[in-house]
Amino acid sequence: MGTEVKLLVGLGNPGPEYERTRHNAGFWLVEDFCRRHAITLSPDTKSKALIGRWQQGAHDLRIVLPQNFMNRSGFSVAALANFYKIPANEILVAYDELDLPPGVAKFKKGGGAGGHNGIKDIIAQTGSQDFMRLRIGIGHPGDKTKVTGFVLGKASANEQRLIDDCIDEASRSIDTLMVDGWGPALQRLHSYRPEQKG
Repeated sequence: MGTEVKLLVGLGNPGPEYERTRHNAGFWLVEDFCRRHAITLSPDTKSKALIGRWQQGAHDLRIVLPQNFMNRSGFSVAALANFYKIPANEILVAYDELDLPPGVAKFKKGGGAGGHNGIKDIIAQTGSQDFMRLRIGIGHPGDKTKVTGFVLGKASANEQRLIDDCIDEASRSIDTLMVDGWGPALQRLHSYRPEQKG
């Protein structure tokens, strides 16, 4: 039995200058999911987001890439969740995670923001921590004073390849989540090992 996911959110910063920065890993994942399912995203002025929809069988999934800056991501999420009457536990948010290395992604249910401004704002705007998360590892610069420059910087070619490969697997794990449920999706994604290439 699949897990009900009604709203898929990718976090990032809008604009070409941020496009390839680590902080946009959530955007990359959702864009990958949309590519595989031929979903078109269109601007929605009310929610200040790019939005799309995927319907297949019993699934009716709304997709959102907030177009405010990261620390205002919650506006779009709350606006769409309220409009479509989607409870927090049926929302899945994909975002970059400093505490995981490149090439690793993990599902998680609920919990605090872990210092992530996008997650912090979603909790504040929706009034709930109960949403599902898909954390995409980007690694850590090793010193918290360097975090801002690190997340707003680009990954090395090797790290980017690890992140891209992992995003492909994580995106497919969302399909598993919706069709087979939480357990099989965790099993699939959490057993994924990045391929070490020379």
